Amino acid sequence: MLNIEYRATDERDLDLIGPLWEKLNEHHRVRARSSDQARHFGEMKFDIRKKRLLEKARQGALHLELALDGNTRKVIGYCVSTVTGDKRGEIESILVEDSYRRQGVGDNLMKKSLAWMNNLSVDNKIIEVAIGNEEVLGFYARYGFYPRTLILHGGKSNHR
Repeated sequence: MLNIEYRATDERDLDLIGPLWEKLNEHHRVRARSSDQARHFGEMKFDIRKKRLLEKARQGALHLELALDGNTRKVIGYCVSTVTGDKRGEIESILVEDSYRRQGVGDNLMKKSLAWMNNLSVDNKIIEVAIGNEEVLGFYARYGFYPRTLILHGGKSNHR
């Protein structure tokens, strides 16, 4: 049986998730369906993502839920969520190490993060899912998240 400990924290501990976030980013890069998408994930580094999350924290609130192996104290999963000043909540990033999946860790991370949002009386909650990562849609549906729109991003201007 797993011995998992959960710890709620904030932006001060973002560096703890850097290696796991890099794994998630590589997962997205490998599954990219276009060269523009692959380039985006190839250029995205944790320090860039951290800077964006810190900016969101300054403009609202940031919650970091960590899952640690109770025996090794190693971070084996995380969920970063934010709430803006206008009460919009977002699950920014979530990952559980492969060997700990399908054992309730992701479920606990989501429930704790959503409870944090609910305590802040969030009006609207969203999750962005990268194209190529649609296999997670069933997981998110368990928490009431369903696809509604597809947002297209323009690449760097290279059209003449």
